Amino acid sequence: MFSSRLASFVSRSAVRPTARAFAASPGQAEVVLVGCGAPNRGMGWYHAVQMLEGRCPSASLDYIIEPWFLGPGATSPGGPEFNEWAEESKKAHGTVFGTSIKDLPPPKEPRCALISGRTADNPRLFAECIEAGCKTIFLEKPGAPTVAELQKMKDDAEAAGVGVLMGYNKNVCKYVRKTREFAETVPGSHVTFVSNNAYENTPESLGECFERNAEGMLKNMAIHELALLVSFYDVTVENIASVTADKEFSSMQTLPGPSGKEFTDFDKIKFTIKTKTGKEVSVAADRCGGTDSYATVTDATGKEVFRYWMPDDEDKATVQKLQAKYPTAMPYFFTQDPDYVTVKERVAKYTATGDEAEGVATIGIAVETLRVAEYLTPTLMDQLK
Repeated sequence: MFSSRLASFVSRSAVRPTARAFAASPGQAEVVLVGCGAPNRGMGWYHAVQMLEGRCPSASLDYIIEPWFLGPGATSPGGPEFNEWAEESKKAHGTVFGTSIKDLPPPKEPRCALISGRTADNPRLFAECIEAGCKTIFLEKPGAPTVAELQKMKDDAEAAGVGVLMGYNKNVCKYVRKTREFAETVPGSHVTFVSNNAYENTPESLGECFERNAEGMLKNMAIHELALLVSFYDVTVENIASVTADKEFSSMQTLPGPSGKEFTDFDKIKFTIKTKTGKEVSVAADRCGGTDSYATVTDATGKEVFRYWMPDDEDKATVQKLQAKYPTAMPYFFTQDPDYVTVKERVAKYTATGDEAEGVATIGIAVETLRVAEYLTPTLMDQLK
């Protein structure tokens, strides 16, 4: 809980701001981050860092809700580091920390909730954010554990007049745009989107990954690529004519997580989808493939004629600076850093002013993306058995 809401607000006014004001001003969204996670590891934490540093000018991060590390997980791995960072953030930025959305005061400016917790908790947190007077909810992928839950969330938001936008940052990525533009100039072109993470290729590292992302690779790491297919390639469950796994590339393992429970998932997967409307596109994802993602274009003969990386040469200097600043943080934070900023700024500006969040995926896109993930997972697993 916000143990002393009055004391929190007093403390906010007693310290001097650095990169941001104490609270949202007119023209800004009052942002509530729900589910921060551990410093240097949690995606929510990196969202917080970008907003606290003032890189999203339409977003004022006024509240952070973190029930685990501010509660029973305070002494668990990551807990002491989180609480140290929380104290520093309170002093430097006046941000209020708490354990429950229900304890938030009424919004003073248009409120946007950024939900970045465990997928299994999202339906409950989403409902609480609607009750807390949010104008907009920015929902991290995949949104919910199942299609049925995400569809209900969509329906509830529409009934309440709440806008819902998704953290599918690759929809606004430079490498995606440039690849699609180049492919349009090549007769008979074929696009492959390649996503990499930098987990160690060991049973311990992958087992931890499988347990922490128990929804599975296609609902987690590769969900961004599936959102691209839904957004730009007419991929829906009903429009899939065929899906074929690349068995030479792909790998599926059953591994114990830190709890001892076993999880079965892809550590890498590559597949090609053909649609009933004549489109064809491929996706490859590798948990241990490195830090960079890219896309390729091949011509009608199968020859690669274009490849664009994320980050490109222009962005690599930024990546190096961020790696030096946060040397123990997850590497993928930095390669996708500018896109995280772009999506948050567009969502915050939409919340504050009503301006269209250009290119940002809607919850409708997310529902269809999750439907595709639920269709593909057993299909591809059967092909790899």
